[in-house]
Amino acid sequence: MTEKTTAANILNNLVETLAESSGKQKSVSFFEENKSDSVTSQINRLFGRQKPVHRILGGGKSADVLLWRNKKISASVLTGATAVWVLFEWLNYHLLTLISFALVLGMLAQFVLTNASGLLNRSPSTVPRLVLPDDLFVNIAVSVGYELNRALGFLQDVACGGNLKQLLVVIASLWAAAVIGGWCNFLTVLYIGFVAAHTLPVLYEKYEDEVDSFVYKVFEQLQHNYKKLDAGVLSRIPKGKFKGKKAE
Repeated sequence: MTEKTTAANILNNLVETLAESSGKQKSVSFFEENKSDSVTSQINRLFGRQKPVHRILGGGKSADVLLWRNKKISASVLTGATAVWVLFEWLNYHLLTLISFALVLGMLAQFVLTNASGLLNRSPSTVPRLVLPDDLFVNIAVSVGYELNRALGFLQDVACGGNLKQLLVVIASLWAAAVIGGWCNFLTVLYIGFVAAHTLPVLYEKYEDEVDSFVYKVFEQLQHNYKKLDAGVLSRIPKGKFKGKKAE
């Protein structure tokens, strides 16, 4: 009686499964095409990415600038950063010298505008004044503090999380940053990161299929080499057993 009941249950489950699958697929070829498309889309998404690049970068004006949605604004930002780097790195300007020269030029311009009306026998004109809003500095301080706290929280989570692989990756990244910092000063490192942020995302968005396919091939090759190393060397290393002392 039990065997008949089990067979009947299996048959009923099989019929229900076939009925559900028949509603989702019209033919075998159509099912295989959908399966191949889903596999391809899964392969072409780096690290299992489910969101577009624009949304990952925040989806706001900063993402528009990084992805060159407005080429004039993006080019202006990159040109301004390049000009600042050239002034400080190539022309050996110092921050205090540059600020002093800028203030001198601004004061001379305001002086000329103020006294030009008297020289030209015109009514005195109102000279525009530059006033920086207080909210600007507050927002900058809040943003910097938030990013610093998030970075510190991430490092502490990695240190206390017990994931040795992630810990080694972070340590290797910090070591690489220290080595790069020994090659050039902080301003150059900051400028390289700024240029990378304004070039790599837009290039990845344009060639994401090719980049994802190449990265996955590299990961597969590294995983294959690691398996060979594990089978040939690591698995043969004797592992000691720790025996705790019994409490008296």
